Amino acid sequence: MTNIVEQLSERVTSSLGAKVNYGEKLQIGGVDAVPVSLVTFGFGGGSGGDDSTGQGEGGGGGGASIPLGMFVPGPNGPRFAPALIPLLAVSIPLTWVAGKALSRVIRALKK
Repeated sequence: MTNIVEQLSERVTSSLGAKVNYGEKLQIGGVDAVPVSLVTFGFGGGSGGDDSTGQGEGGGGGGASIPLGMFVPGPNGPRFAPALIPLLAVSIPLTWVAGKALSRVIRALKK
């Protein structure tokens, strides 16, 4: 089983690169734009052996693509225009967690 996971992982990593993170050039409203995204993936697998009580194999994988923004023409050359919705979707929970952690640290330091 681990050989299958390793082979699959090698095939995916060999196909990743700039083409995945930077999309094909688009024309939006007469302006050329290049989309940018963050691509992540992970794989795992395992199998039972002589030293374990159960025999079996299993594996899984997953991936995600998060749009970050676009490169668009600017007065001094290309500029990056961030995608605000994904930025807000990530920053709001992150800010909440950071605030919660900071309040607990302050509370622990007061004791």
